[in-house]
Amino acid sequence: MDINGKIYKNFLNRIDRFKIQNSPEKIKKQHSKGKLHARERIDLLFDKDSFEELDAFVTSATPDTGLGKIDEAFGDGVVIGHGRINGRLVYIFSQDFNVMGGSLGAVHAKKIMKVQDLALKVGAPIIGLIDSGGARIQEGVASLSGYTSIFHRNVQSSGVIPQISVILGPAAGGAVYSPALTDFVFMAKKTSYMFITGPNVVKEVLNEEVSFEELGGAEIHARKSGVANFIYEDEENALLGVKKLLSFFPSNNLENPPYIDSGTKSDEVIEKLRTLVPDDPYKPYDVKKVIELIIDQNTFFEVSELFAPNIVTGFARLNGKAIGIVANQPKVLAGVIDINSALKASRFVRFCDSFNIPLLTLEDVPGFLPGLDQEHRGIIKHGAKLLFAYSEATVPKITVILRKAYGGAFCVMNSKNIGGDYNFAWPTAEIAVMGPEGAVSILHKKELHNADDPNKLKKEYTSKYRQEIANPYIADEKGYIDEVIDPADTRKKLITAFESLENKHVEQPARKHGNIPL
Repeated sequence: MDINGKIYKNFLNRIDRFKIQNSPEKIKKQHSKGKLHARERIDLLFDKDSFEELDAFVTSATPDTGLGKIDEAFGDGVVIGHGRINGRLVYIFSQDFNVMGGSLGAVHAKKIMKVQDLALKVGAPIIGLIDSGGARIQEGVASLSGYTSIFHRNVQSSGVIPQISVILGPAAGGAVYSPALTDFVFMAKKTSYMFITGPNVVKEVLNEEVSFEELGGAEIHARKSGVANFIYEDEENALLGVKKLLSFFPSNNLENPPYIDSGTKSDEVIEKLRTLVPDDPYKPYDVKKVIELIIDQNTFFEVSELFAPNIVTGFARLNGKAIGIVANQPKVLAGVIDINSALKASRFVRFCDSFNIPLLTLEDVPGFLPGLDQEHRGIIKHGAKLLFAYSEATVPKITVILRKAYGGAFCVMNSKNIGGDYNFAWPTAEIAVMGPEGAVSILHKKELHNADDPNKLKKEYTSKYRQEIANPYIADEKGYIDEVIDPADTRKKLITAFESLENKHVEQPARKHGNIPL
């Protein structure tokens, strides 16, 4: 072919038109809103020069309905392709708000479906960068059909490949369900929003004035709804967070998480752990300090930090290997389990089990949160989710009881009889059907009622209960835990225990799937 001929000229003209579409003016338009362009986001995520775009020149199927000039542009408002993040293959779609508001029509949807299918075929993670006005009204049911096809693929990929959604603009109506079906949701403050119905509809139907931020901003979804697992001040940091999160995952459910040497000594004795739990059982402490001392230095990456902070979930490395951590937080609501914390921990446990990430549980829990509100909203059913999640999980599972382990809460926090592989306790542990005060009030009700000084007598009975019933050595001697350990040796014990479980295999009963108490 003559490279100066008409054929090649047409090819170059097409490239020029494509460049104009992604001109500095278009990028500046996004910047004026405090946002990055769809392609800038991809460049930040992927290793340099590794991104390969697919379907860059497809055109819209949007009909001319007389509702206004259709934006004649390539790509139909979404950039798709694959590349490398820290050397590993990842698929992506990034919605371009500059093209028809990033709205989803039939072609736009087919592009997203294409990368979903490819990611599932090859067993690679997929990331969705959401910045869209929602369903394209001009295309009617074709747009809705596109969304439902994407949702179906989200479900088919669930537990097979990691799926991450990053909300970097609006996500409204049906657009929110795909992120909700993925494993983790990131949001950027002030520029990203998620809601089923927007402020205008709320005003019209309920006569309530509400802003975008109040209705579905990043803070709302991180603190109140729990929809967002991570929020960042800006897009750049959100995308860096995505890269860090991916480092803990395997590419699919058939692989193990990647090993990364963090340089922390494996045989370290950490004497500071002996003094972290207060002698006074009513005094709070920060369980994150325990986590930081046990794991490889500076590797803890907390998940859903602002939602249900009475339980801590996150990823870390232990001797270079990825683990998932679930820990009761005594400094928030004394570490009790309520509806939100049960939901948060259950979802996290199930993700770790899906992708072969061993689980470490740090337990200090006085029980489930009592009261009318919790009972009427179904704490029984929601608490059972955590029980189901731990029982179902077949990855290596280790529990360390730091202090309190009472009643049903002891049962659901990966106790031995629901499949805990190794259950250790510190000397500060208290393991019993209920707390000493409550138990004494029931067991010695008559004596306390008739006593001259009931408070003094109750203290004596409570001390005796702690020594003779709740202390961890009784549970150890009866085989309900494996060992009472020196807190300073916790890191060494955990490394050895997880190493012994590397070839763990569990035969599951033949079934389609279990019926988790939703």
